[in-house]
Amino acid sequence: MKPHSSADPGSTPSGVAVFNIQRCSIHDGPGIRTTVFIKGCPLRCDWCHIPESLDGAPEVAINEAKCTACGACVEACPESGGERPARGPDWDDGNCRRCGACAEACPGGARELIGEARAVADLVAEVERDRPFFDASGGGVTFSGGEPLCYPTFLAACLEACREKGLHTAVDTSGFASKKVIGDIARLADVLLYDLKHMDTAAHKKHTGVDNERILENLRALSGHGAEIWIRFPLIPGFNDGNENLETMAEFIGSLPNRHPLFVLPYHPTGVGKYRRLGKPLPDVDYRTPSDEALAAVVERLRSNGLEVHAGGAHE
Repeated sequence: MKPHSSADPGSTPSGVAVFNIQRCSIHDGPGIRTTVFIKGCPLRCDWCHIPESLDGAPEVAINEAKCTACGACVEACPESGGERPARGPDWDDGNCRRCGACAEACPGGARELIGEARAVADLVAEVERDRPFFDASGGGVTFSGGEPLCYPTFLAACLEACREKGLHTAVDTSGFASKKVIGDIARLADVLLYDLKHMDTAAHKKHTGVDNERILENLRALSGHGAEIWIRFPLIPGFNDGNENLETMAEFIGSLPNRHPLFVLPYHPTGVGKYRRLGKPLPDVDYRTPSDEALAAVVERLRSNGLEVHAGGAHE
């Protein structure tokens, strides 16, 4: 990830690509929240359940079950010349503008444009409509992804606008950013939702594409500066549920300058079908959702180290 600059890589003059605005979320920070999902991520976790978040640009997803091969998408495409096949996800010959014309023309809804450029003022105005829910529950707005720190200038502007309107803000991050970027954002956000995926550097790099040294260093620095942080641990059987990793993580969290709650999030393979619809190769892994008993055992093991631990993404 590039350091903070006047223009964010991957952004456009009209903003950055947002692919979902999820209302009434109760697992992305305190209270009832509206979560804004931004496209683009520097990690490539092989368990990722939202593959539509990886690419920073809009892209077209195809639901083959809805496709009737009518050819409307071919006719609408400004690059096809009428020759591109109408069915299936293997449609991109490298000339796609990702303009969404094919999705707009599809009569059966088989094609969907994932991601729309949103400007700061427009985006904040939309989430502010949910203020009654925030006020009643102590909730607010959460910026997630992908990795929202890919666009520090845009994200900072959103956080500043929310602060001016009195909206509580959270940023969901992998922590993989420069110290300046994450420090600047931490000073603007009310809380950081900070992922810890694995404590071993080699295992982390093998399964996410990046090592964890910067992530751990940033977390320690943020804790020392008094940032409010909720640490989140995605529990993935066969990857990070081993006793050594759990003990190392507990020791690390316990050694931080300040105390922070830890939330254990059970893995769910909800993104498998999305890879096919996006024309992306499915990761060659076989991760399973942990049983309720396994989740409870991990929570209790971590609590035994004196940590405040919660099962799921919200306070119990």
